Amino acid sequence: MQQLTLTTPALLFSAISLIMLAYTNRFLAYAAVIRNLSDKYLEKQEYALKRQINNLKLRLNLTRWMQIFGISSLLLCVLTMFLIYIEYDIIAVWVFGLALLLLILSLAILIKEIHISVQALGHHLNDIEEKLKN
Repeated sequence: MQQLTLTTPALLFSAISLIMLAYTNRFLAYAAVIRNLSDKYLEKQEYALKRQINNLKLRLNLTRWMQIFGISSLLLCVLTMFLIYIEYDIIAVWVFGLALLLLILSLAILIKEIHISVQALGHHLNDIEEKLKN
C-alpha cells in the first residue's frame, strides 16, 4: 500500500473550499428567495407559493447537510495531516478515508438537491404555460 503523505489531504483543501463557497452561495440565494416568498405569501396565500416554500425548506435542509458533511470532511483532512505529523499513519489512513466518504455524501446530497431544483423550475414553467394558454 502506498504511504499517505501530508500533501494528499492538503490537495483536498482547495477543492473543498471551492465546494463550500458554492454551497454558501446557494444558501444565501435560498435565504433571499425565502424572504421574498414569505412577503408574497403574507400578502396572498396561494397554493403555488405554499408549494414553493415547502420546496425551498427541503432544499435549504439539504444544503445544510451538504455544508455539514463538507466541513466535516475538511476537518478530518486537517486531523489526518496532524496524525501523519505525529506519525499515527494507520489511524491517519482511516480518518482520511472517512473524510473522503463525508465528501462523497456531501456531493451526493448536492446531486439530490439539484434534481429537486430542476423539478421546482419545471413547476414554474408549467405554471407559466398554463397562464399562457388562458
